[in-house]
This record gives sequence, C-alpha cells and structure tokens, in this order.
Amino acid sequence: MARTTSRSTSPPDPQSPRNRTPQPLPGRRRSVGDFVKAFLAFVALAVLLVGVPGALAVFVGWPLPDGTPSLSWLQQEITVGTFINVLTVVVWFAWAQFTACVLVEIKAALSGVGIPSRVPGAGGSQLLARQLVAALLLVGATAAGFAPGLSQFGQSLEGNQKPASAASAQQTPGGLFGQERQQAAGAADALAAQAEQAAAHADGSAKDGDTKYYRIQPPEGRHHDSLWEIAERHLGDGRRYKEIYQLNKDREQPDGSKLSEASLIRPGWIMEMPADAHGGELVEMPDEAPKVSEDVKEQISDYSKTGDQRQGGGQEQGGGSSVDHDTAHIVLPEQRPAAPGKPAMPQAPATPEAPAAEAPAAEGGGTASEGFGFGLPEALLGAPLLAAGLLGALGRRRRHALWQSAVGAVGGRRGMHPPTPTGDAAAVQDALLVGADPDGVRLLDLSLRGLAASLAEENRALPTVYAAWLSNGDLHLQLAQPAGRPPEPWQLGQDQTFWVLSRADAERYEDADTAAPYPGLVSLGTLGAPEESRLLLNLESVPGIVSLSGPASDRAAVFASVAAELATNGWSDRMTITLVGFGQDLTPLAPNRLRHLEDVEALLETMEAETRQRRGALGAAGHDSVLTGRTGPAQHTRWAPHLVLLAAEPTGEDAVKLAELAADASRLGIGYLVGTESGDLPGAAWEMEITGDGKLLAPLLGLELVAQTLPEAQQRAVVRLFTEADPDGSSGPTGPGDGPAAASPPFLVDVTEQGRPAVYARLVGTYEIIGLDTPDGERSALMHEALALLLMHREGVHPRVLASALWPRGVTEDVRDALVERLRDWLGTDPDGSHRLRADRSGRLTLAESVVSDLDVLRSLYHEATQGRGSGNRAVRGRMLTDALVLVRGPLLADRPQGRYGWLTHEIIDAQLPLLVADIGLALSEFHLEKGRAEKAIEALNAALGSAPGDERLWNELLRATAATEDPARLQRVAADLLARSGARGLPARTEALLDELLPAWRSGVSAAG
Repeated sequence: MARTTSRSTSPPDPQSPRNRTPQPLPGRRRSVGDFVKAFLAFVALAVLLVGVPGALAVFVGWPLPDGTPSLSWLQQEITVGTFINVLTVVVWFAWAQFTACVLVEIKAALSGVGIPSRVPGAGGSQLLARQLVAALLLVGATAAGFAPGLSQFGQSLEGNQKPASAASAQQTPGGLFGQERQQAAGAADALAAQAEQAAAHADGSAKDGDTKYYRIQPPEGRHHDSLWEIAERHLGDGRRYKEIYQLNKDREQPDGSKLSEASLIRPGWIMEMPADAHGGELVEMPDEAPKVSEDVKEQISDYSKTGDQRQGGGQEQGGGSSVDHDTAHIVLPEQRPAAPGKPAMPQAPATPEAPAAEAPAAEGGGTASEGFGFGLPEALLGAPLLAAGLLGALGRRRRHALWQSAVGAVGGRRGMHPPTPTGDAAAVQDALLVGADPDGVRLLDLSLRGLAASLAEENRALPTVYAAWLSNGDLHLQLAQPAGRPPEPWQLGQDQTFWVLSRADAERYEDADTAAPYPGLVSLGTLGAPEESRLLLNLESVPGIVSLSGPASDRAAVFASVAAELATNGWSDRMTITLVGFGQDLTPLAPNRLRHLEDVEALLETMEAETRQRRGALGAAGHDSVLTGRTGPAQHTRWAPHLVLLAAEPTGEDAVKLAELAADASRLGIGYLVGTESGDLPGAAWEMEITGDGKLLAPLLGLELVAQTLPEAQQRAVVRLFTEADPDGSSGPTGPGDGPAAASPPFLVDVTEQGRPAVYARLVGTYEIIGLDTPDGERSALMHEALALLLMHREGVHPRVLASALWPRGVTEDVRDALVERLRDWLGTDPDGSHRLRADRSGRLTLAESVVSDLDVLRSLYHEATQGRGSGNRAVRGRMLTDALVLVRGPLLADRPQGRYGWLTHEIIDAQLPLLVADIGLALSEFHLEKGRAEKAIEALNAALGSAPGDERLWNELLRATAATEDPARLQRVAADLLARSGARGLPARTEALLDELLPAWRSGVSAAG
C-alpha cells in the first residue's frame, strides 16, 4: 500500500563505500544463441502441445469405445489394435499432464508468485515444461529490449492521467517475465554508469514526493511471502530486496516487533517501498486507497513517522549512504586478558623462531622469499588450522594406502613403508608437524556442532555467521544480525552481534550427532600481536562476491591456502570446492571435494544449473536458506556448501552473469571468491587486497591482516607428499607379474649374534630400555619420549618437530637444546667415540645404528624371512618368522602415561604394526600348513589375532587351518565366534563365500553352536 508524502532525500555521497552491499548489475543483451534457444523451445512446445494430439487424432483416432462396453466386447481376442489403443490412451494422459505443467509454469512465470505449484506425478515432465517455458519467454523479453519505443508508448499515455510515480512504476513489470524484460531493455555500457543513473532516478522520484507501502500478506498454503519475491514482483528484480530491507530494518511494526533479518518477515507487517515500486498490491494513500480500512491507514501513518525519525537520525550522522553496516562489516572482537599459561584455542604451538643460523635452508628447498627461511616453511608454521587439516588428510591418505596394500600378496609390500620425504617435501612435512593444532580444530568443530545441537533443542534457527575470530583462547562468532541470547555455555560478546565461547567451556562439549553448521569458514589471516587474533571468513554467507586484488603470485598463494584449508578442514562434513583456471595440481589433496574447471564459461554453465536446483530444493523442503536445512534431525548429506574460487578476473558479460548468480547465493550455501586486477568487480560485496609484503587489506571492512598464504613452492611440496602417499599415483619398481615390488624397511638391523646392539628399546608392549641407566630427575619421562620419537623416525627428526612433540604448548629454544644435550649424554658414544645422537647436514637429529628397537628387529626379521636369506631356505624362514612373532608383547607403548605421546596421532605406526603382525602370522601359518601342521598354524594365527583382531585375512586363514583338522564341530565354533565378533555389520562377502565352501550348513548350525 502506498501513501504520498513530502520528503526530501539527500543525494548519495559520491565518496561512500561501494562494496558494503552488492553493486547494481548492468543488464545484458540477449545473444543470437538466446534467440535460437527460444525458437527451438517454441517449436518443441508446438510439437508437444499441438502436434502430438493432432497426430493421434489423424493416425489413430479415438481409442476408446463409442458406447458402453458389452460383455462380448470384453471377451474379444486381444489384437495388435488393442495394444495400440491402450498405448494411445496412455499417451493422451501424458499429453494432458504435460499441458497442465506448461500452464502452471506459464502462470507462475508471468505472475511472479515464486515457486510454481506441483502437478501431481509430473516429475521430469514439469521440469521439461519449466525449461521450455523459460526459454520461450525470452522471446518476449528480447523483443521488448529491441523495441523500447513501443514498450513505453502506452506508459506515456497513462502518465498523463496518473502521478509520476505510477508512470515510472509501470516501466518495470513484475515476475520472471518482467525481470527478463528489464535486463534486456536496460542494458548499460558500464556498472558505474548504471549506478549513477539509478541514483539520479531515485533522487528525482524522491523530489516528486513518492513514498509507498506494502502490507505483508498471510501465507497461501505452504508459500510464505519474502522480501526477495516482493522485490521481484514490485521492483522487477529480486536482488533489490536489500533496498526494502534498508528502508525498514529496526523500525517498529504494528505487532511491536522489528525487522532484524532480511529473511524473517511476518504477515501484517508494513514495508516502506522504493519510489519506483509498482503493482496492484501497492495503493497510494490517502488519495488512491478506497479499499483500505481505517485501521490499516492508521497503522501506515504511524509507521511512516518511525521512518521519519529513523532517517532523520541517520542524516544527522551524515547518512546519505545506503551502506548496510549490519550485513557487510566485520569487527575485531573485544579481547579479555588471557589466563596464565592458557593458550589460544586455534593457535600454533608457541615455539619460538629459531635464529637464522640454526640450520641452513633445506637442501633442495626453496629460497627465503618462497617461505623456506630458518629451514622450515614459515607460512605453514603460522597456519595452525591449515597445517592440522593437511596433516590429518595426509595421515588418512597413508592409512588408506596401507590398507589397500593389505589385499596384496603375503610377502613384503611397498605400501607398508611410505617413502621418506626428501628436500622441500621433508621441510613441509616438518612444518606441518610443528605448526598443526589438531586440538584447536577439534574444539572448533565441537563448539560449532554443539551450538547447532543446542539451538535445535530450543527450536531456534541457526543465525547467519559472517566470521569467526579465534582470539586469546576464545571463539567469537560475528553474526549478520542480532539473534537474541545464545544457548549456554555461549555468552553475548561486546554487542548483540557477537556470541562468545571460552576454551574451558568448549572443552565441556562432546560429540554431537548434527550436521556441521558453518563448514564454509576459512582462515584469511591474523591480526595483532602478541595476542594473535585469527579471522575465519564464512564464504558461503557473504551477500555477494568476495573479490581479491593484488599481484598475481600473491593472489595465487591466498587462493591456494583457501582451497587447501577448505578441502581438508576438520569442521565440515561434505563440501564441493570448484577451482577455476588454477589449482588443477591441488586436486590430489581431496579428490572427493576439489574439482577443476578450465574457464569461466564452464563455471557459469555449472553454477546456473546448480543455482536452479538449490532454489527448487529449498522451496520444496520449505526452507528459506540452507541454515534452516542444517538444523533439526541430522542431514549430513544435504545442504553442503559449494564454494567457487576463481583466480582470474572474468570480463564483460561473464562478470555480469557471475554477479547475478552470486546475488542470491548466500541463502543457497554457495560462495564466490574471485580474483581481480583492478579491484572493481560487478556484484562485489566485500573487496580485499593482498600486498607484496603479505598484508591482506580490506579498508571498507576496517581490516589489515597478516595474510595466510600457501606459496607455489610449498604447494608443490604439499602435493608431492600426497601423491607419494598414494600407491596408485606413485611410480616404483615392479615385481613378478608386474605387481608392486616389496619395499625394504627404512632401517634394517643385523639380526645375527654379531649384530647385538649397544642400546635396545622395547616399544611393542611395555616400554623398556636395555643398556642404559634410568636417568634421574623430572626430565626422565621427556627423555624416554624423545628417544621413542627418534626410534620411530630413523630418517631423522628436526629439532623444532621434537620440541613441538614434547611441548605442544610451546617451549623456549634454550630448554629444547638443553634436553637434546641431556639426551646425547644419556645415550653415550660408540667405541669409535662418535655420539649415538647426532645431527645430519640438514640439522635433523638421528640415532646411530647401535641404538635399536624391537620394532626395527621385527621389521628386519620379516624382511629377511620373506625376501632375504629366508626366502631360499625354509628352515631359516620358519625360525625367523617364529622369532618375529615372539617379539609381539602387546600394543605399541602399552603403558604410556596419560597426556603424553600425543604426537602418535600423526603417525601411521598404529596402523602399520597390526598389519605387520598379521603378515607374520599369515606367513608362519602358510609355513606350517605346507607340512600339514594345522595345530601349529592355528597357534600362529591366534597369536597374530591378539594384535590384529579385525583382520579379515587372519580369520579366513584360521577357518582354512581349522578345516584342515577335519573337526566340523571345532570349525562350527570358530564360525560362531567370527559371526559374534562381526556384530551388526555381518560377515564380509569373501568370508561368507569361504564358509559356504568349507561348511555348507554353517548358516543353520551357527545359532545351535552358539
């Protein structure tokens, strides 16, 4: 409803920021391809709607009987003609359904009512009708664009009889058809030119004294009105909903509430509309409101006064700008003093920077400018969340490769011993180990999921989060709009748009069965020292495009960092990251998340289809945004974000198309980060710049960060780690039959009497050290732990890796060096006077060959038995395999103290050891079965099952060995035990097939035996 008032509006400030909300988009002209598509759609509709019934009438005729069927008619023989008639009836029904779909889609497109009604049972027919109708309507839209004089002729006549506001309103039809006409007829040469025209038009309209109001209507069925649809109907473009929101936010409504989020409006509310609004539901008051009740007139009059007060106050503050401060500003949260000794939740371990002389740059590594100063890549050392994600993904990749290799031959396998990284890859792996903060990632994930679960219990929607700050041990969520008090233990921050959780409260959270609420959060950089605050931007919630300008190489480093962290982060379930024009070599990091497209054309085609699909899915589910879909019952497979990273700036029409897609992307869970040379990109909501000295600037957001980057040299090294961990993607020697050749352990020991070591450590089972006195003092536990780490890494351990493993929360350099010296003195020297703890050329700490562990002996015995001396001597093989199995006394470091040895989470030895023991058991079982010693084979297999109880190969071999005893009852008991252990998962297919072969009646006999 509209009321004409007199109000002067200040012209826009030419210096006001242009990117707090998405820029006006220039219209684009239709191409020849659009005409071709529209013509083909017209032909297809004509054929389907007219040609099909015409052909049926001419060639088949009426398929049904002319009168009521008689009994004799029903008893007639079924002929080919009968089948044709039945098929004709089916085609007539399909035609009628498709015709109904076309009518429904045309009505929805022309009226702009939003999501069209569903035709029962239509499915693909309605989708086809929607696509054809949309293409056909382009004919009318394009024709209007080529004949603007005709399209405005009638409007000029009406303008002689109606106020200027009405005339201007009629120039912008509503709905889908109107939106296409507006885009085609209003094509501009440049975005800035159109913006100036829009400002001038708004100023002129305001001088004419036009202010209009719209009253939110009650819902019709499942369809609820929204600001987007109101803007689409009455302004011709749904993206202009922000103008309506700006005019009405925080103004008191008739029911006493206020508009605080653009997605939450209620029936009965009144919306002040821009001057060019049009349509039958808008009525100018009081002159043109004969059907409006006195109560509504009074409500509008009262509402207009709140607008005068609000806008007046805004003008006193210099408010000519239309900037949406609520939806486009990121603020540094207020910090509270840190508790003594309390580390920040997400930060890297506080290992001090080593002096430049500590170690030279890693041999084969990059230059200092590429981030390899002090021997380790500094960029990864300062990116704890990225490092933790990469380290976790690398561990999973290596475990997967290990299990893949387990299905190979019983002999040694290359997958058992991942290749030792060298050069830059070794330096990057060390940097990941030092910089990673897996505990911070875990707490961030628990905190976000816990918040989502708490809100779901209270039947509250997830608030839109623009950013997260990790600062001084606390997690600060910056909301787009105030959302009330947060659930316990969260607290309000410095204002209503900040929710805060302390680290101590985060520790109280347990795993929650809920979807990850904000998987699009990604680290951009840090602000402030020494109390470093880390900013995570929620890419999927930005109201438009995030643009990044700056030197090409620096932009590429930021894009690579964002892609790598999104692909491997620990606070998401599922995600799609599309890399356009760059990053093809990054896909090995997460092939199920990362995909690469060559150019913008392919991106636009992909995202246009996905945008349509997501809009339809949200409407069908009754959700206003993906955040609504992520609450309630866990829906881990739905509403996953899709984040697009486009490193090169799109040009011309492509930029406009991309901006159109991004305008509604935030509610669909789609985010866009786009590189630009000039910094002026259509549809950019937030603009950022990366400088040559590593600063990330966003002046209009008030931010200057130390950017998080992944330079090219480190990208290559990270990708190399992943590709070498994949047995399918790595090259290596092949063995007989073109299979992978067996790999030697990283360290082989002399297993003869002459090779007795000076220092022997038992790691498999209870941790014991033979050959050394137990050191005195509180450093004893640290020295034992340091020795265990060195024994598991015979290739060497960087001093900073050692420090971060022993002191996860940081330690000074002198304390670290003092421990290394104590460890060197404790281990002593060999007979030739050389220290048993030494440093190699790269500065890594290594052990002498005289310091050995049972893990080294275990690997060496198995290697010698299967590939060395035992491979050609049966007696030697049997003795070595038996000796190896005797060494297994329990799990690795069985009695390690609580809270220590946390670095084992980054190792794959916990997966390697059970497989190695299983291989030894299988080899020894085969050795005994060759001589018919079934009981000995069963004994070896049972011993191996103690360390690898879930290994399917051991159970299958145990079934075969038990069958060799020719005792069906015993075999039945083993089958029953195996079935009980399998639980609800059931038996693997190969095991079931083996049981069918060895014990055909096992299915009926297992329950009786149990």
